[in-house]
Amino acid sequence: MRLIMQQATASQQAQHSESPLVARITTDPAEIHQALQLRYRVFAEGMGANLPTAGEGIDKDSFDDVCHHLIVKDVHNDCVVGYSRILTNELAEQTGGFYSATEFDLSNIIKPGKRYMEIGRTCVDPDYRSGAVIGLLWGGIAQYMSANKMDYLMGCASISLADGYSKAIAVIDYLREKHFTSEDMRAEPKIQMPSTSVDLDGKSLVPPLLKAYLRIGVKVCGEPFLDKDFNVCDALILLGKDDMNQRYLRHFVKTEG
Repeated sequence: MRLIMQQATASQQAQHSESPLVARITTDPAEIHQALQLRYRVFAEGMGANLPTAGEGIDKDSFDDVCHHLIVKDVHNDCVVGYSRILTNELAEQTGGFYSATEFDLSNIIKPGKRYMEIGRTCVDPDYRSGAVIGLLWGGIAQYMSANKMDYLMGCASISLADGYSKAIAVIDYLREKHFTSEDMRAEPKIQMPSTSVDLDGKSLVPPLLKAYLRIGVKVCGEPFLDKDFNVCDALILLGKDDMNQRYLRHFVKTEG
């Protein structure tokens, strides 16, 4: 399995000139533990998620024992500041299926003979949300997808319910109008979010991470899953290898020469 090694571009580093950023897949236990702590800070402390491992100050589940851990590290401060985990078809077989399958019926999504990579638990340290970290994560994800000949990228993109359902419903209304997949590529959520009429501009309320996904070219596979434990609704995203917005991606991916 090819390791991903990237460093922030000069313009990205300028925003953290004393904190060089590097993206890579890690197997180092200390770095993985830092990543699980980062997830806890973002999801539990920041978003109010109810985590079974909260007493340990980490976010961890059974998928973490077999997944690939993609991190962005501030090597100056020796800390993990960005994260996404990766599950492939082969890795998912070891866990009984993809994480997305715990929330959605994927029978219309997973096609025989195709290779999938699922990203999840993607998060960025609040002190590093300038765009550089998410750029490096996307660069790493795209390189992994290409190097391992993946046909599709998928995952769950979370929309916070911290302010109630109205804003999330407005976001989903916007996505339904502009960014849903075709009817034959929809995934039914196992728990549906309540629906009501709202008069809000959903486009302006799309979370930054989901906005970046949309710019890359992802589509949303239908209605969201209501995740009460994480206090979010999850939109299932899907991106075919030929549907990537290469022009936008070039901002993130380091050219190999």
